[in-house]
Amino acid sequence: MTITTISSREFNQDVSKAKRDALKGPVFITDRGHPAHVLLSIGDYQKISDKETGIVDLLAMPDAADIDFEAPKLDKGLYRPADFS
Repeated sequence: MTITTISSREFNQDVSKAKRDALKGPVFITDRGHPAHVLLSIGDYQKISDKETGIVDLLAMPDAADIDFEAPKLDKGLYRPADFS
């Protein structure tokens, strides 16, 4: 995968070249020296956007039952009751 960076002026002057470069990898288009846009091929875009697993599914941790975990007991010296007087 090749990452290409071009200015917005270069992009405007040769859109076809930017599209050809996007087939090899992402093309970062800068505006006044700062990244402003990314041009991707449709295949690359679909790879990053068509995920069957959403964030909720990832956070659910379906395999958590297989994890052996025992919470440590608190040491009585680690905390003290609050004084509300």
